[in-house]
Amino acid sequence: MKYKKFDNCIEIYSKQDFNPQHILECGQIFSYHKDGEVYHVYSKDKHAQIEETNEGYKIICDDVHYFENFFDLKTDYSKIKEKLYNFEILQKPIQFGYGIRILKNDIFEVIVSFIISANNNIKRIQKIINALKQKCAHGTNFPKHEELLALSQEDFYKLGLGYRAPQLYKALRQIDEQQILQWQDLPTPQLRKKLLLLSGVGPKVADCILLFGYSRKDVFPVDTWINKMYNKYYSPLNNREKIANNLVNIFGDLSGYAQQYLFYYQRSGRE
Repeated sequence: MKYKKFDNCIEIYSKQDFNPQHILECGQIFSYHKDGEVYHVYSKDKHAQIEETNEGYKIICDDVHYFENFFDLKTDYSKIKEKLYNFEILQKPIQFGYGIRILKNDIFEVIVSFIISANNNIKRIQKIINALKQKCAHGTNFPKHEELLALSQEDFYKLGLGYRAPQLYKALRQIDEQQILQWQDLPTPQLRKKLLLLSGVGPKVADCILLFGYSRKDVFPVDTWINKMYNKYYSPLNNREKIANNLVNIFGDLSGYAQQYLFYYQRSGRE
């Protein structure tokens, strides 16, 4: 995909391999909003504004290098889609969500966000995360670890976390920021075991953290939509961990990409 970096923006000269609606609405990020035709995206203490142009899109941002990496702009998604298109089950999802790119978000933000996401819907997750930001007096910036540590379980209950309140409270005390960065060097199975030791992190949340935080594409998060898809097109199975393993065996190192196209398509109600 052709793009060019400037001092305060990135110009993307494609609408086939980059679409902000597809990228932001496929369940991988919760810190964004749409104002008219403009998308605003937040990660850590950074902000990007995405506007459509005649040739593609313009990302106006405060850190060009950060958002070049964040939107995974160096990866050739045309080649990825070409390989995945060989699977008949992915042909309609790719046509529908052609502009998806898997973000490279901050690991700590991803861990906290996906603990909140467990058995939750996207609008409610966004509401809780925005409330956390306001509680820490940060506006749009994601709270720092020490700021969240200063909150009590009661604070989390009041912010709408429900049963996730004690889970997040405990997880924040288990997390060592240096350590979670060092985990990037671990093989996926070993890293997954580390994540599963965190309070509030089950198999699906662990796979989401692996995919959206650690950029591991050899995982396949299974939620209600993927479970429904699997049971419709493959052998009926009730065990979501087995479903995830079976799908990784099918799609290999492209599993994470396949999951995003399938999830976005299934959730759209097209199937």
